[in-house]
Formats: sequence, structure tokens, C-alpha cells
Amino acid sequence: MNDCIIGIGSNIRAELNIQEMLALLANGVEIVQISQFVHTKPIGIANQPDYLNGAVLIRTKLGLDKLSSYLKGLEDRMGRDRGPDKYSPRNIDLDILIWNNTVVDPDYYTRDFLRDSAAELGFEIKK
Repeated sequence: MNDCIIGIGSNIRAELNIQEMLALLANGVEIVQISQFVHTKPIGIANQPDYLNGAVLIRTKLGLDKLSSYLKGLEDRMGRDRGPDKYSPRNIDLDILIWNNTVVDPDYYTRDFLRDSAAELGFEIKK
């Protein structure tokens, strides 16, 4: 089994979309723990609603590539707009942050809310 921390964010009907995503996610993987969700300012395009961000610790038999494809499929199922501007508003955003205790998303190092959510779920970088 693989342990994974997935960052979850939304700034379009955030509470509703995050709850729907968690229900969909629970149909395909084992949800072990969910972090608190915090409001954050948007990055890149300032003139949009704040985001609601958090993370979820899951356990899965899927490999990293298969899980990534699965998550993209869930985003698509919820109507994720993949327009040309990666900082545009979104109804749901899923990013694999930590894979089997290894950071795989470089945004982890530059965004406090990602590190805080991962730490809440028990992840810390070994020194």
C-alpha cells in the first residue's frame, strides 16, 4: 500500500465542491485523515475569490502515475476548467504533495499552507 498526501483547493463554491470531492475520492481510495481547511489569497491573479485549501492523507494500491491520472479524472468529472491560465479560479484542484514520505510537489517548499496541512497529517521532513 502507498501513503499519499493530496492537497485540495477550491475558490468556486469551495465548501460544497470540497465535500463532493472528498466523497468521490473515498470511493476509490482509503481516506485516513483530513486536515483543517484554511482560507488563502489567490496566487497569480489577485482579482478572484480567496481559496479554501487543505489536504487529505490517503492509502492506495495505485502507483503514483495511476493515482495522478485518477485524480485528474475526478477533477474532470467535477467540471474542472483547464484553461490556458493555471492561476484562474477553479472549482477543484488536487495535487499530490507527498508520496510515501517523499515530497513530490515543489510547491510544498514555497507555500506555507501546504506545509502546515502536511504537518497536521503527520508529515515532516527528516533531517
